[in-house]
This record gives sequence, structure tokens and C-alpha cells, in this order.
Amino acid sequence: MGNRLFDLTGRIALVTGSSRGIGKALAAGLVDAGATIVLHGANTERLESARAEFSDRLPAGRVHAAAFDITDSKAVTDGINWIEENVGPLEVLVNNAGIQHRVPMLDLEVEDWDRVIRTDLTSAFLVGREAGRHMLQRGSGKIINICSVQTDLARPTIAPYVAAKGGLRNLTRAMTAEWASQGLQINGIAPGYIHTEMTQNLVDDDAFNSWILGRTPAARWGTVEDLVGPVVWLGSEASNFVNGQVIFIDGGMSVVV
Repeated sequence: MGNRLFDLTGRIALVTGSSRGIGKALAAGLVDAGATIVLHGANTERLESARAEFSDRLPAGRVHAAAFDITDSKAVTDGINWIEENVGPLEVLVNNAGIQHRVPMLDLEVEDWDRVIRTDLTSAFLVGREAGRHMLQRGSGKIINICSVQTDLARPTIAPYVAAKGGLRNLTRAMTAEWASQGLQINGIAPGYIHTEMTQNLVDDDAFNSWILGRTPAARWGTVEDLVGPVVWLGSEASNFVNGQVIFIDGGMSVVV
């Protein structure tokens, strides 16, 4: 009985920004739970490489790829419609795609502020809204927004990222306020510092690595595998009465001083 609660067999899931890194790991976790996956990315070559990698170990029809600009309203509409028409009813959406831009706030160009906000926050609104249109017609669906420990905390030089991730928490709440009564569950996860290819340079920085280990009660970096279980849970029947929550997966970093 318990295992069936987390079974995603037959469900179609889209993970934005899933050609590499955390998004790719989350897509793999959803596949392992039974989902049919739609991979997504801006780099078509890397996206096709990821699709081929997944296809090598999955039956035909279990993996698809969609490349569209998540910051462009029409492209998002066309992309979600393509999934609905060619893959099937989208039941799980993971808004994962995002970028970072590190510069002191006094030196921050407005164009760079806008680019981060558009990619990390507005895109979740656009993709979530289009997926939500279809989910609401069916009276069910799961939307999972990938937030960050910076949803609650701040560090110097990443002001637009901090603002975007804080906004994503309240976008999660706004979606819940409007859509929960019609059968949707919208939640988020907030990863702490995760050891990936993209953070390897931070892990290799002795001073920064020591700070992370000392600042985190669990005394280690997170792994992409640490994120998979919570996303599978939030995408499954097991979370049917969970709504508007952001689950921090940070080894305790956000609860200590």
C-alpha cells in the first residue's frame, strides 16, 4: 500500500532545465518512480544528448524532449500544447530551470537583474500558468517549484537570485490560493548547497568548503539524490493534502545561527 502512494506509473512529467545537473537528476528520479518524462533545455544539442541517454535504458515512449524558451509567453504556450497533443496529459510539472549572476548590487546592471528575474521567477509563472490551464480542466495536477535556501536567506553579490527565489515561494502560495480548490497541489523544495558539476569549484575552494561544512548541521554538502525523494513525494498521491509548502532540503542550514 505504501509503495503505491509514491508510484508515478503512467504519469507524464515535465522538468524544465533537465538536460544536466539537478534537473536531469530529478527527471531520472521521476522516471525510476514510473513516470513518462519530458526533458527540457535551451541547448538543443545537450538536450538531445540527455534524451538519447535516457532512451538507452527506457522502453519506447517513456522519454521525450521539448526545447522552448521558458521566458517567452507564446513559446511556452506552444511548448505545453505540444506536450499535451504529442505526449499526453501533463500531470507533474517541475519548474527547475534557473540561472545565477554574481556581482555586487551597486555594480548590477538592470539588464542582468531583469534577466535573472525573468529566468528564475517569471518563467515559473509562465510555464505554471500554461500547465495549470490543462490541469485545471482535468481537476488534478502537481506543480513543484524549485526554490533555494536563498528563498529564506541572503548572501552578498546575488541580489536578483535572492529576490527571484523569495518571489518563487510566494508564487507557490499564490498558485495554491487560486488552484488548490480545483484539485491541484502546488509546492516547492528549497535545496541548500548541493554538490554538482556546476558547484565543483566551490567544493574545491578550501575556505568556502569549510564554511559550508561548519554552517550546515549535517556537516556535509547535499547531493542530487537528496532531492529526488521529496520531488517524487510531491509529484505523487502521497502528497495530496500538501499545498503551498516549501520544503527545505538543506541539512539544517536555514534553522541555525
